[in-house]
Amino acid sequence: MAEDLYSEEVEEKEKAMTFLEHLGELRSRLMRALIYVAIGALVTGIFWQKIFKILLEPAGLDSVVALGPIDMFMAKFKLSLYSGLVLTLPFIIYEIMAFVAPALKRKERRVVLPLIFLSIILFYSGVVVGYYFIMPPGINWLLDQGGTVMEAFLTADRYLAFVFMFLAGVGISFETPIVVYILAKIGLVTPRSLLVNWRYAIIIIFTAAAILTPDWSPVTMGLFALPMIILYFLSILLVKFL
Repeated sequence: MAEDLYSEEVEEKEKAMTFLEHLGELRSRLMRALIYVAIGALVTGIFWQKIFKILLEPAGLDSVVALGPIDMFMAKFKLSLYSGLVLTLPFIIYEIMAFVAPALKRKERRVVLPLIFLSIILFYSGVVVGYYFIMPPGINWLLDQGGTVMEAFLTADRYLAFVFMFLAGVGISFETPIVVYILAKIGLVTPRSLLVNWRYAIIIIFTAAAILTPDWSPVTMGLFALPMIILYFLSILLVKFL
């Protein structure tokens, strides 16, 4: 049965636990998180070919190559593991929340926990936007750089690494409203300062986009930065009215 993370019993539990009991609780939470990922990997492993084909669509490919027999197994393993991690992310976040919540006051939990749920929604939204709108032009632009003198033979391992890094990067970039909201709540920024200093924010956003992109191409970086800029200005409204 799921714990009520808002109840006073959670806070009383924190006071009653010893250091060793905290370590036992942490181990228990980590084991559960690993079990969730393992179950997710098993489930996604059953449908790994369908998932692979879905991930190939943005590049307009039907298949990729493997350079050796073990590469096929490793590609399948990594695909199942990464997909399982993405699938079970809410459960993993819940275990983290359940461990941290007792250390927070009830008022703090009522602020922090909804933000965590919102961050999960924003992350998945970023993955969807990245898959449908950012990754296709980004990959196709990169593949076109070979002109007529180079032909791309994409390996399964490197393609999967690129795709998951790409989508994870877009998902993280969609956390911009959460970051801005937290900075505003602790008094480091105000809606006015965010609006006045928008030029500096653009520089920071492009720097973050350069870090988050799997490659440093200007097109990919620009595609990453655009939704972050939009989310930044939406964050100003969020901070002003909440």
